Amino acid sequence: MATLAAVVLVLDQATKALVRGSVGRGERVDVALGIEIVNVRNPGIAFGLLQDGGGLLLAVTAATLAVLIAWFAADPARSGLWIAVGLLTGGAVGNLLDRLREGEVTDFIDPPLWPAFNLADIAITFGVLTVVLIALGGGEEARPAADP
Repeated sequence: MATLAAVVLVLDQATKALVRGSVGRGERVDVALGIEIVNVRNPGIAFGLLQDGGGLLLAVTAATLAVLIAWFAADPARSGLWIAVGLLTGGAVGNLLDRLREGEVTDFIDPPLWPAFNLADIAITFGVLTVVLIALGGGEEARPAADP
């Protein structure tokens, strides 16, 4: 879990730094199939919601991370949970560092008809999907049948 979170965090921060250093704010670089690399900032959460959230966003992020880590600590053998917690932790910490350092998150992947996002957002999305699958029973450990 910690290794996956660290990999997500390093990749997220490295790609954001690369974009901030090589793409001007508001500049667009065409990649392929209408996808562009941009340098935009998001003071809110997904889709720019809660742009005036400030301290509330930091507190909710910290509380959510604490709950996730406690869930993992309570049941570390649960199948797939380490993946969900690693992705969510790495992504949340990546965006949290941006908020603490700059007061906003750097987004740079801009597909057509969708708001720009970053690698932390991708990790968070897949982490949430993994949590949902686990909560719906897809992550239960196989248990041996009782003897008759």
